[in-house]
Amino acid sequence: MNELWILYSRLRTEEKLLKKAADKTGVRCNFVDLRGISWPEGLKVGENDVVLCRCVSQAHNLAIARLLESRGVRTVNHSSVIEACGDKVFTAGLLDMAGLRQPRYSVAFSPEEAVKTSESMGFPVVFKPPVGSWGRLLSKVNDVDSAETVVEHKSFMGPQHQTFFIQEYVEKDGYDVRALVLGGKPITAIKRKSRHWITNTARGGDVEGMEIDQTMADVLKKVHDVFNGDLLAVDLFHDDQGWSVNEVNGQAEFHGSVEGTEVDVAGMLVDHCISLMEGSL
Repeated sequence: MNELWILYSRLRTEEKLLKKAADKTGVRCNFVDLRGISWPEGLKVGENDVVLCRCVSQAHNLAIARLLESRGVRTVNHSSVIEACGDKVFTAGLLDMAGLRQPRYSVAFSPEEAVKTSESMGFPVVFKPPVGSWGRLLSKVNDVDSAETVVEHKSFMGPQHQTFFIQEYVEKDGYDVRALVLGGKPITAIKRKSRHWITNTARGGDVEGMEIDQTMADVLKKVHDVFNGDLLAVDLFHDDQGWSVNEVNGQAEFHGSVEGTEVDVAGMLVDHCISLMEGSL
């Protein structure tokens, strides 16, 4: 009998909801703290099982997904999705290739060029670490002096910070939109509102459900076509030209979406995994 595996490293709200949803279906579900096992002895996954990679660490999700896939196991999300969505430079390049609108950005490979390009883009700009989540280490830079300071600090923070991802600052009227796409279908969207320019729910942003109109749905479907993720969280901005894609997350936290819309995201994701096990997707 095929089994569902949920691999985690911290019991967040999402993992608890997924376990509860799996138990309701009667599917055999293995709930495993990845920190307590080693590969391959500690993880006896069947070839036709499905594994939800839900660790907090992107590096852990990517590593275990690649190992499982090397043995023919279906992971959610696939390692290629985790990799592409986990690197903002990679994400921006893929969005460009697909012709999807996004905030203007620049990638610099030296401190001097990072300062120069941020000035040429026009202040304010936002420095983002290529790898990171929860709104951490974002820097809104308003002038050259601030840019020089941020770049100098990054120069002492390790090799991953030596690629400088710089994005135009977008005035967004105090909110952005977090939409979830499951199996290519947009399922929920929320406004994330804050007085602070960073609106992530992890940073205390408030949430409010909103309708997915056709123009938003069209953008979300195109994003899915680019990344082909089972579950994607897509962060959007809106202005008089329409929707633009700010970020795409392949390790979606969805408690804010549940709070804002009461959509049973966990139940829908478990049903999606069961369909994968049954071969109906």
